[in-house]
Amino acid sequence: QVQLVESGGGLVQPGGSLRLSCTASGLVSSVYARYAMGWYRQTPGKERDLVARTTRNRITEYGDFVRGRFTISRDNAKNTVYLQMNNLKIEDTARYYCNAGGTAGGHWGKGTLVTVSS
Repeated sequence: QVQLVESGGGLVQPGGSLRLSCTASGLVSSVYARYAMGWYRQTPGKERDLVARTTRNRITEYGDFVRGRFTISRDNAKNTVYLQMNNLKIEDTARYYCNAGGTAGGHWGKGTLVTVSS
């Protein structure tokens, strides 16, 4: 079965940068390459919102709040998707979840916590 494991979260100061990684296991790279991959974030009591996603053809989409600051990329040979986060703001504090195959019927990781604080 497909498993997604996120890493790279932690504590960072406002204006700082962080790079998240998500590695998928349980599938070969040729299959992984067909998945749309995405990053979503959630704080307690709130909806899980789109941060960034990328299709099999590397067409990208970003949430309004992070557009221009975050960059999603993927390395299909490593079954990995990345999220480069720059100019982090306090409002970016959330648990960030990796998604494979879309939000309906796809796969989710358990998330990695990002805390932006001075």
